[in-house]
Amino acid sequence: MVLVTTKIYAKYQTTIPAEIRRKHNVECDDVVEWEETDSGEIMVSFRKKLSFKDMEGAGTLKNPTNAVQLERELYK
Repeated sequence: MVLVTTKIYAKYQTTIPAEIRRKHNVECDDVVEWEETDSGEIMVSFRKKLSFKDMEGAGTLKNPTNAVQLERELYK
């Protein structure tokens, strides 16, 4: 277990220490998730921000769709 402390600055900003960033491969535009457990502990985790390209093909539908028709319906 690694214990690292950081200071909270104006507007409640802080810095993620370099050793944590390297260990967890944290990069610019990654998302920091804060979760409070039922016992009051704070869990911090990191995840990559997904682009539309990353999400392409991630979902499936039971019925085929027509993108042109969906767009027409969207702008009615």
